[in-house]
Amino acid sequence: MSRKQAGSALKLFALNSNLPLAQKIADELQVSLCQATVKHFSDGEIQISINESIRGSDVFVIQSISDPVNENFMELMIMIDALRRSSAGTINIVIPYYGYARADRKARPREPITAKLIANFLQMVGADRVVTMDLHAGQLQGFFNIPVDHLLGIFVQARYFTQAGIKDDVVVVAPDHNGVKAARNLATLLKAPIAIVDKRGDEDQSILDDQVTIIGDVKGRRCIVFDDMIDTGRKMALAARSLKAAGATDIYACATHPIFSKGAVERLQDSEYTQVVVSDTIQIPEEKQFAKLRVLSVSKTFAKAIDLIYHNQSVDSLFTKQNL
Repeated sequence: MSRKQAGSALKLFALNSNLPLAQKIADELQVSLCQATVKHFSDGEIQISINESIRGSDVFVIQSISDPVNENFMELMIMIDALRRSSAGTINIVIPYYGYARADRKARPREPITAKLIANFLQMVGADRVVTMDLHAGQLQGFFNIPVDHLLGIFVQARYFTQAGIKDDVVVVAPDHNGVKAARNLATLLKAPIAIVDKRGDEDQSILDDQVTIIGDVKGRRCIVFDDMIDTGRKMALAARSLKAAGATDIYACATHPIFSKGAVERLQDSEYTQVVVSDTIQIPEEKQFAKLRVLSVSKTFAKAIDLIYHNQSVDSLFTKQNL
């Protein structure tokens, strides 16, 4: 049974992973971020204190499980426990980037399914609902026995390319076969064809350019290479080289989550891309920003979702083409 009480207040908290996005969401909702103190001791222990009453309130906590992944996850776990012990009405966890999402199955013997473990932890400690965006695999929603609102960044991304005039004579490219469905979804919004980067070889080893072919016609056309995340940047850089060799003109990279692990920035900056378009689900530190980077904010999408959830309304309206 839901613990929501009639007339309960909305309380919005932000932890340390992505304070700029949290502030933008608060501004969109026209509310103030609630006060909480998060301390990190010299040995790495985390202490959290909630500095105002939240009894009976509908609480939303914003925290990406991004680098430093384990530290940010522990902040979130400790915060949920603090909220539960403070008699929050409902505890809604807003996770713009769900870390460990790639560990969603046993690909080898004796491997953990860490994405499921994260889901278990969040439920065990007392979360009532999860709001997230562009999971690496949509099936991760089934790891939870509580409501999950899986938001999509594709409407923000499609609107950007449409408003920038990058919609005519465009091909949306999947950087591998796993990304075909996502590429087709963006292509549908942009009314564009798709192409696929077909790689042959061991994914665990470096793939040479002559092991890659392009399925689809990209010669003389602009291309948008579309994926859910950019981690090392190797896959994106390889796709750009292959598309340029196949005769593509301007090439754009587009992804929701800018993980940008070591070496990614240099690979992307030195690549054939005209622009690298990402969202602010992960805060990009100054040292990882570069000239080709363009960051789109998904704050309005999260703010609308939070408002609809708080008012017990359907979030289906966020998934229509009218969002363009």
